[in-house]
Amino acid sequence: MPDILMSPELKRKAEEAIQGLTFTKNFRSATAEEWYLFLPGYRDPQTEGACGKVFIHYDLIGNRDVFINTTVIFDDPKLHDPTLHPLVYAVVDETVNRLVGYANTLLSVHAGFNSYSAEYVS
Repeated sequence: MPDILMSPELKRKAEEAIQGLTFTKNFRSATAEEWYLFLPGYRDPQTEGACGKVFIHYDLIGNRDVFINTTVIFDDPKLHDPTLHPLVYAVVDETVNRLVGYANTLLSVHAGFNSYSAEYVS
């Protein structure tokens, strides 16, 4: 996490969030996975459970190339606060690294004002 993007307090929050980042798999098929994402201090206000979901769809091209479409949805409105964009970015980057690895990935993040799209190409 570059220091220039975060205040020391926000950097500390991001580090704590990443250290406490956990997942549970809810669904798996031959071409898709659904994970619940848990962060300390953040929850879905309706269910009081996971603060987000991660959907991973595998687009298999032959038997050699794999392209992955990943969607992250944050349900906790606290993570929609524009001042937390660097924290959301850091958590999503760590999520992609842990769940997808280094495969070519199209990413879509839904977090209110902190929503964005990205492409990871190895």
